[in-house]
Amino acid sequence: MTQITLSELPESLQTLLNQAQKTGEVLTITQDGIPLAVISPIKQQKRAAFGAMKERVEIVGDILEPTSELVSWEAMD
Repeated sequence: MTQITLSELPESLQTLLNQAQKTGEVLTITQDGIPLAVISPIKQQKRAAFGAMKERVEIVGDILEPTSELVSWEAMD
């Protein structure tokens, strides 16, 4: 597969590709009314909010104990 950078394309095509990326619409290139190529933006995968930090943090110490003597939790009484 041949790859080129966006900066190597003519400015008008760069504008069309940027528009397709923003709107999510497919860009069809035609010649004499016949489709030659289709360019579609790559859909970025969204990370799940729930469980996104799984196995990336470490709990150190007692997370239920108040961090200061100045703090009084009613649940601890």
